[in-house]
Amino acid sequence: MILKFLKISLLFLSFLFLTGFVPLPAVLGPAVTAATSGNFAKATAQLVFNNEVKKKTGKSSLSYITEEVSKNNEQNRINKDFKDLIENRVKIVHQKLVDQNNEPKIIKDFKLLVEKRVELTHKKLIQQKINQ
Repeated sequence: MILKFLKISLLFLSFLFLTGFVPLPAVLGPAVTAATSGNFAKATAQLVFNNEVKKKTGKSSLSYITEEVSKNNEQNRINKDFKDLIENRVKIVHQKLVDQNNEPKIIKDFKLLVEKRVELTHKKLIQQKINQ
């Protein structure tokens, strides 16, 4: 009886390992679940779930979940890099504004004077074009 069981087991194992007909992890996971918990319904549900994920995605459930987590991590890294870039830009602009506000009053007055002169000159040129 034991010899017959060993022959069948050897035949079955050689079938699994040599033909590649059944992916070993897909069968081994539910088999371990059934053996350890004694819950065949849970093992069957696990096997069905793995097969459905394989049909829809073409990947095993573990590799699919791993890929999705890595995509999410990559997206979070990109978002962090973008956030850091924006924060640095805001700091630079803020510093420029602070520097502008700290300029001496003479430079500010000079800038206002130049801006008024440019505006007046621009108006005169427009007026000359209209008169021609």
